Amino acid sequence: MPDLTPSSAVPRALPVDGPPANRPGRTAPVTSRRTALAGLATLAAAGGTGAAAANPRGTAAPAVVRRAAQRLVRDDGFPGVLGALTSPGRRVQRFTAGVGDLSTGAPVPAGGRVRVGSTTKTFTALTVLQLVDEERVQLDAPVETYLPGLVRGQGIDGRAVTVRQLLQHTSGLPEYTTAFAAGGFFAVRDLYTDPRDLLDLALQQPAADAPGARWQYCNTNYVLAGLLIQKVTGRPYPEEVTRRVIDRLGLRDTSFPAPGERGIAGKHPRGYHADAPGAPQRDLTELDPSWAWAAGGLVSTPGDLNRFFLALLGGRLLSPEQLRQMRTTVEAPGTWESARYGLGLFSTPLSDGRLYWGHGGDIPGFETRGGATDDGYEVSVAVTALPAAVPEPEKAAADVLTLVDTAFTASPHA
Repeated sequence: MPDLTPSSAVPRALPVDGPPANRPGRTAPVTSRRTALAGLATLAAAGGTGAAAANPRGTAAPAVVRRAAQRLVRDDGFPGVLGALTSPGRRVQRFTAGVGDLSTGAPVPAGGRVRVGSTTKTFTALTVLQLVDEERVQLDAPVETYLPGLVRGQGIDGRAVTVRQLLQHTSGLPEYTTAFAAGGFFAVRDLYTDPRDLLDLALQQPAADAPGARWQYCNTNYVLAGLLIQKVTGRPYPEEVTRRVIDRLGLRDTSFPAPGERGIAGKHPRGYHADAPGAPQRDLTELDPSWAWAAGGLVSTPGDLNRFFLALLGGRLLSPEQLRQMRTTVEAPGTWESARYGLGLFSTPLSDGRLYWGHGGDIPGFETRGGATDDGYEVSVAVTALPAAVPEPEKAAADVLTLVDTAFTASPHA
């Protein structure tokens, strides 16, 4: 089921429903696994380990948030959940549920690192907009200006596609991930892929639409944005984003994997995938993420993502004009209700009437959701499997968004 584009429930940033996870490995029997997870959820609700585990670097999240996290394990079948809620006084409240390793029953590490998938796109768009601030890139200039002769294909011409259209997913370019995983994701799990090869895969297909005709989520846009960053700065994309954003903000648990690096450094939960919804979940923590690159290759933690969105929306990383451009949105059909998309940034309404600005990311093994409100609250949530790997994918995807909403609305605000 290689549906690698957004679904009605969740923006499908990277291979999500994607080809079956048929890797043999450490897999607990489904019945015993669910019994164990349900037991941990019960302990957490009673104030024991699991979601209510002690956290020396923060305080426990409100009970309503912990219960919502536990439901993702008990009712939806996610192996583990971890998240962070940060309030304007910079009080950090962390929460976990489930287990971090199905084979050992080890708890989910509070503050653990995960693959954040397409949340990487916000870092990429930010870096391009910093180059706009520096007058090295123009948003409405053709991509051809910076990558001459590179974007050509059937109905595709880089002279007709602008930088803004790349960042806003209105370029009409075809998606590369569908072709990349056509033979099954596990066939290419360990394959290192150069960004130009990813672009070539996309350009072998006809244009999805005319530039500017409509919004359509497409990872190819952000591979091109990464190549643009490299061409303009003369530095590798990961180094430039690290220098401009990650190091500047002191995000110590955020990094791009080195070429050939398949694991996740530091403390982290295991990530899982399944052959089909409800099938046994298998360990998919190790993979070569080069195919995700500027569209989804980053590793981070919920806490670091909160600090990133606080700095971004607080104006620390962009001029007021470029932040305004980033937050100028269009409708984003095929994602979730009332969502809109700017330049590497979703806006999503909350149940209390506020909006939050952020992104989500899906990559085999992990899903992340979250962002920040204008009144200074940040929430980031990660689950250790994609919704497509649990019995009821659409319900599970909606429940992850419900947890984000619950975390934002659980604390008093002005």
